[in-house]
Order: sequence, then C-alpha cells, then structure tokens
Amino acid sequence: MLAALIILSAILIVYGPDQLIKWRTNHKLYDNLDSIPHNKVGLLLGTSKYASVGQVNLFYQYRIDAAVSLYKHRKVDFILISGDNGLIEYNEPRTIRNDLIKAGVPADSIVMDYAGFRTWDSVIRAKKVFGETKLTVISQPFQNERAIFIGQRNQMELIGFNAQDVSKTYGARTMLREKFARINLIFDIIINRQPRYLGNTIVIE
Repeated sequence: MLAALIILSAILIVYGPDQLIKWRTNHKLYDNLDSIPHNKVGLLLGTSKYASVGQVNLFYQYRIDAAVSLYKHRKVDFILISGDNGLIEYNEPRTIRNDLIKAGVPADSIVMDYAGFRTWDSVIRAKKVFGETKLTVISQPFQNERAIFIGQRNQMELIGFNAQDVSKTYGARTMLREKFARINLIFDIIINRQPRYLGNTIVIE
C-alpha cells in the first residue's frame, strides 16, 4: 500500500504540473502567421547559439527564424530579446541581436534584456522592468506554454508563436529538463519568487 502511494505521488509530482500547464495554455499557442493577433512586443526567449563546437543549436536557429517572420509580417513592432548574460564571455541577447539584424530586423526595433536567466525572470521582467503586460512569446511550444502560464499567474496577457520544433531525438535532454522546470515552476508560484535582478523601468517605444 505504501509503495503504491509513493508511486502515485511520484506520478502526480512529475505529470501533474505538465498537464496543468498544457491545459491552461494550449488555446494560446499559434503556428500560423495569418491567424496570430498583432502585439506591440514579441518576447524572444534566448538560448545558446551553439549546441557543440561549430554546430548551430537548432532551438536557437528556429527561434531566430520565427522572430524574423513575425516582424516581417508586421505581427510585432518590437522584439524584446531576453537571455543570459551572466558571464562577460557569454552574451545571449547580443548574439541574438546580431543575427536578427543580419536577417533584416532593424536595430531600433530590437530591445535587450540581459537578465533573462530563466523563463520566470524573462516574463516577470517584461512586466516589471519593461512595463509590458501583453506580449507574444517566441520559442518552441514547450517553453511558450510555460511562459504563458507564468504570465497568467502574474496578470499578463500572453500568446505564443511556436518556432519550429526539433526531433524527439535531438531534443530529448531538453524535454527531460522541461519536466523538472515545470515542477520547479509550481514552487516558484507558491513562494512568489522574484527575478534575480529587476532595476529601473525601460519604456519600449
């Protein structure tokens, strides 16, 4: 009996948050440029450019492609890049900005958030630092779901534009980490965790 309870508890802990997040957010995800509503700002969630030496990370490339498509189809006016700049030699937002500009997005339509260390930080900073409560999140579906759920818990109106996904084999490790990230998200909500950094308000215009 005890063993059964332990197994049931483990299943609920692992799969409960996952299913709750999917249920609350699946109607907020868009794959089609024609159907997605316009928002002033697209929140592009950062990741590393390279998966290994010399090999471009497909998660990264597909997010760049999605952000460029949204902007060129006038579905967003600005792109807010939120990523990790925790080390001098590692700067996700700067790298992403350079690639967006190369792809035709004007520099004055790009805004940088250097303290997006986690999805939690990126979403809450978009509201508390940049003053935006209505956003289009740009990432793969799994991260869009989690970002939208965070926004819902923080009185924000978020939708997600799904970047192309990767194969199950390619993304296996990322999806395993996502299971734990969703469990951790519930604890973030319970304790009302704040971003690592906030700072002065920055107006996007």
